[in-house]
Amino acid sequence: MSAIYDWATPDNLQPEPVTVEIWRNLPEEYCRQVEVVNGQVVRCAAPTRTHQNAARRLTNMLEAAAEKYMAAHPGECLDVTSDVDITLWEAPTVTIRRPDALLHDCAPADERPLPAAAVKVVIEIVSPGSDKIDRVDKLGEYATAGIPFYWLVWLTGNAVASVDIHVLDHVLGGYRKYRTITPADDTSVVDIPVSTIIDWSHLTGLVR
Repeated sequence: MSAIYDWATPDNLQPEPVTVEIWRNLPEEYCRQVEVVNGQVVRCAAPTRTHQNAARRLTNMLEAAAEKYMAAHPGECLDVTSDVDITLWEAPTVTIRRPDALLHDCAPADERPLPAAAVKVVIEIVSPGSDKIDRVDKLGEYATAGIPFYWLVWLTGNAVASVDIHVLDHVLGGYRKYRTITPADDTSVVDIPVSTIIDWSHLTGLVR
């Protein structure tokens, strides 16, 4: 008999909705494997090396852009973080997602989860099985949370095939696709919210 039948017992049902306070007191190694949607814990699939490397290289490009922006705008403080929890909303029940990368206002190192109000750009790498979650569910959630920009990154084989840049449209109450960038050019420039150079040569051969 499959082990799933031994696991599926009343004792294994989530006893109560998760709150931000509960989340902060859970072991971080546990939180890294799950997200919270309307108070309910959902397990996240472990990312592949291709997925992780795509996120890391895009994070590096976004970080370089943030540093250049801050050099030109003294007093502004931006940070780029990968694989970190953000609270999208708390009421009536909390939703906490863990994007692959994000550009956000500077925040104390121990602030966990980060509030959505501090986030400028959120990036998700589409993995096998996550298409609907990234393209539909999170598209709606991040817009509801008021995050201005959503980058949806598509992989093909061992490379990034394209990046869809979505912009929050307050009139529509959701995202609209601003543009799609592809490796048709050696480099692409995403001009909002900070001018970011996408070097496609670093987004191929993701796993050696």
